[in-house]
Amino acid sequence: MKPILKKLRKKMSLQTIDFGYLQLQDNDRILDLGCGEGRHAISAYMLNDIDSVGIDLSLKDLNTTRERFSEFIEPDNKNKSLVLSVANGYQLPFSSGSFDKVICSEVLEHIPDYAAVLSEIERVLKPGGIFAVSVPRFFPEWICWKFSDEYHEVEGGHIRIFKAAELRKNVEAKGFVHFKRHHAHALHVPYWWLKCLFWREEGAEEAAPVKKYHEFLVWDLMKQPKITYWLDKIMNPIMGKSVAMYFVKTGNKTAKTRINSD
Repeated sequence: MKPILKKLRKKMSLQTIDFGYLQLQDNDRILDLGCGEGRHAISAYMLNDIDSVGIDLSLKDLNTTRERFSEFIEPDNKNKSLVLSVANGYQLPFSSGSFDKVICSEVLEHIPDYAAVLSEIERVLKPGGIFAVSVPRFFPEWICWKFSDEYHEVEGGHIRIFKAAELRKNVEAKGFVHFKRHHAHALHVPYWWLKCLFWREEGAEEAAPVKKYHEFLVWDLMKQPKITYWLDKIMNPIMGKSVAMYFVKTGNKTAKTRINSD
């Protein structure tokens, strides 16, 4: 396998959003809102000739994204780009209807007025465009909160536990039609449970169970054996750490139609 394909496989394994449902096409413009260290923004750039835009409030994370992107940049391909910027989801610095796709992955659980962010997403997305959102799944997240107050009370931490049905209803109220839902990262759940369980210890990451499980996750990322791929796939419906949902913007806030709804 070519080195670039190996890098792509590793990058894709970190994704929460499934780009198959996002339906990326050449010439799309995609926004990754709260892009963090760039796992989705960079993957989108690698997959198609598109304009990928990543925004975040953390300059540190954006600098990390820029450093990682240096491995994947195609300077001779003028049909694709990656632009990174510090920006706030409450007031997106983009014109209305300027994106074909929007990703908001593992972000809304941090935001006090997430409904305002959903309104901004609806504004910048073109009619017929696809919106992909993911948040921590209720049950694994509830266990983390039970194990550790510090887990969700740290600055910038999670301020709510979402119920998928409630979030779906809130997104649909903005004029979106839901068409797919799935779960992701079941193998990561024990790591966070262990980390929360040992949180009160000095340096929870150094606790032996946490350290060992982290080593396992790194090994899985680097080696990508089939057994862990299938184990994660089988376990995701039961205890996947994240729930991802996909919507089409209809432009009609009273729309009741479902497209391939599960």
